[in-house]
Amino acid sequence: MTVVGPLGLTVRDQTLEADALAGLAAVEEGLLEATKSDVPFITEAAQHLVRAGGKRFRPLLVLLAAQFGDPHAPGVVPSAVVVELTHLATLYHDDVMDEADVRRGVPSANNRWGNSLAVLTGDFLFARASHILADLGPEAVRIQAEAFERLVTGQILETAGPRDGRDPVEHYLDVLAGKTGSLVAVSGRLGAMMAGADESVISVLTQYGERLGIAFQLADDVLDIASDSHESGKTPGTDLREGIATLPVLHLRAQAQASGSAADRELCALLEGDLTDDARHAEVLLRLRAHPALEQARRDTLRYAAEARAMLAPLPTGAARSALEGLCDAVVHRAG
Repeated sequence: MTVVGPLGLTVRDQTLEADALAGLAAVEEGLLEATKSDVPFITEAAQHLVRAGGKRFRPLLVLLAAQFGDPHAPGVVPSAVVVELTHLATLYHDDVMDEADVRRGVPSANNRWGNSLAVLTGDFLFARASHILADLGPEAVRIQAEAFERLVTGQILETAGPRDGRDPVEHYLDVLAGKTGSLVAVSGRLGAMMAGADESVISVLTQYGERLGIAFQLADDVLDIASDSHESGKTPGTDLREGIATLPVLHLRAQAQASGSAADRELCALLEGDLTDDARHAEVLLRLRAHPALEQARRDTLRYAAEARAMLAPLPTGAARSALEGLCDAVVHRAG
């Protein structure tokens, strides 16, 4: 029994364990190779977040999905590299948009080199991902392009905010389906497809990935408030300080509007204020940790993880399905 990857997934099958560990090692090599440039500075910037580490959640899902076909098929590891490169590229861009100072425990690229170079480095990673995709065939290119469109659409919707009359919680969940769920869904889809799995299996793993991706992001929302030491390298309450309304905050606002509680309205007012002030930030964080809105967000996380697990029912029982179920448990564990 071995823990595979920083998510803490426990694998009890020796063959699957060996495949997963070997696959993840090959993905790391592929990421370093894909981020090399003839220009040393570009290599340094492009490998900045690769070398900072990460959960490698999406590549792991590619590798597990491939177990339903030939896990050693030549397109499996390259497709895992593609989804992680795409994810890393979005992080460079996200940090510019959020004006973040830290990512994965190291200075963000925009903090170290400025916004322009951070954006261009993200573009460089997208280009390298596209180059690898071209060798995987036109269907893989189309799938990735569709997912990227959904990802960007999700980001635009987040920036624009909900239209008048739209439930902010529903809007936020749609944003997450695009921003996070789409690429996790592609991870399951490409892994199974490259391994030659049946179309029915590919469909199951695509739907599983989307729900798991949403649950994964919702767990991050909970962690941002509930944890004492954020595992992503961000300090607790980073989203609050940056003015990002995640699910616990949206639930709080809905409850304040519905109940008219003076305490809830006061907390909402604090959230609208200057949270760069350390004392104010600490007070908001403390009160949110004790508020039912946090527990409601945790229940939403559990619901999406349970939906992801339920999607696996048509798959044959065995080590690979158990590992995918274990990913659901790992996400739930992160949310407490």
